[in-house]
Amino acid sequence: MLRLGGASAAAVGLGAYLSGRSRRPEERAASQVALDHRVADRPDLPELAVARGESAEPAALVRRAIADMGGMGRFVARGATVVIKPNVAWDRLPEYAATTNPEIVAQLVRLCREAGAGAVIVTDVSCNEPEACFERSGIGAAARAAGAEVVLPQTRFFKTIDLGGQVLREWPVLEPFLEADTLINVPIAKHHSLTGVTLGMKNWYGLIGGDRNRLHQRIHESLVDLTDFAKPSLTVMDAYRVLMRNGPTGGNVDDVEAKGTVLASTDPVALDAYAAKAWWDLDVPRLRYLRIAEARGVGRPAFESLRTVVSNL
Repeated sequence: MLRLGGASAAAVGLGAYLSGRSRRPEERAASQVALDHRVADRPDLPELAVARGESAEPAALVRRAIADMGGMGRFVARGATVVIKPNVAWDRLPEYAATTNPEIVAQLVRLCREAGAGAVIVTDVSCNEPEACFERSGIGAAARAAGAEVVLPQTRFFKTIDLGGQVLREWPVLEPFLEADTLINVPIAKHHSLTGVTLGMKNWYGLIGGDRNRLHQRIHESLVDLTDFAKPSLTVMDAYRVLMRNGPTGGNVDDVEAKGTVLASTDPVALDAYAAKAWWDLDVPRLRYLRIAEARGVGRPAFESLRTVVSNL
């Protein structure tokens, strides 16, 4: 019955996505496509906000981090279409910390609605069966209850784009990402067997379809290609529960540690560097993809140089 209920809700979401579009996106030359949703720098505001509290609820941590960054209105214009991209890769319950905390996703949806967003879409290209991932993680139900439309990846929702990367050239990209006015990346902090950690930059694998496994042959370069292609308005990192070992799929609660933290930043490279150092003591020399990102001018891994606010709840 739960599976049937999830299928019905998913069908409603997909129907709304289709019916709300008067036509398919116009075909554009691949070289003209770029997802640059960065907001203007504000010297009076931090570039990195850290909200933490052992007894704080995830929603409270999100509210504080976003408030410290200047409020959601800084990132979401009235009437805008907002796409929120959590990690919904795996068919796991929230306590295994393999997917983004559903309460964090729901709070971001509510804040976008309060800021006047015209539409809020929550989507991801899952590794396991998408419907099961969105249902079991709790993200599908939480996002809908907060006022978002959940779009599951289907073949007809992809468009082949030249990403312009050194490794990634023509790849199918999920169309909601191409149509967003505001793009919010919402990864969860996890260990990864190949890269050491999977954070905000790795979360961008969920933008694309195709045979992603073959990208693992040059995973560091492909991560930088994706980060250079998709520049979000904001990255909000879930470190409420952190998968310290045996990532990215997890499956054992003994590998999870409660950190009670939510991070927000306008620099995804610096944010990855901060999280890797904070919870795994990994610095830039040990993370090849961060070194490549710095060399290509994609971001600043020297997070110490960012204007930072730390709030303890």
